[in-house]
Amino acid sequence: MKTKKIALAAGCFWGVQHILDQVPGVKKTRVGYIGGLTDDPTYKDISTGGTGHAEAVEVEYDETEIELEELLDYFWRLHDPTQLNRQGADVGSQYRSAIFYYDDNQRVEAEKSKVAFDLKKVFPNPAVTQIEKAGTFYEGEGYHQKYFDKNGGHICHVLRPE
Repeated sequence: MKTKKIALAAGCFWGVQHILDQVPGVKKTRVGYIGGLTDDPTYKDISTGGTGHAEAVEVEYDETEIELEELLDYFWRLHDPTQLNRQGADVGSQYRSAIFYYDDNQRVEAEKSKVAFDLKKVFPNPAVTQIEKAGTFYEGEGYHQKYFDKNGGHICHVLRPE
């Protein structure tokens, strides 16, 4: 097993985590906050959009079971990456679409996948997804982790077919 991590932001992190947990090759996920200015933010801090953090899912995946290109394909299909700072009814920079990479190979793969997504013309407008070097990932509060497994409910995200 050869695991790597990448952080993916695609709106509210509950649904994103629930979908990614079902992807073969994904070994572990945790929800949290990344890409902002405040150290050790809480959900209350980031919910205003003032800290600059995105709600994100840190994904640990096994490269021998799933290539990054395939994992990113799930990312593009589970949200609308053409909406700036929003997903559905969730509005604010904390709900932005972003890929936070940990190494240059991930950056290159993310950029290639964004171009490939835009060429597919899934949406009339191009993706506004940010591709940024990952800074510190701050783990979200315990009640946010595996939220749908614990509480059920409605998932805002839908995995579009390939």
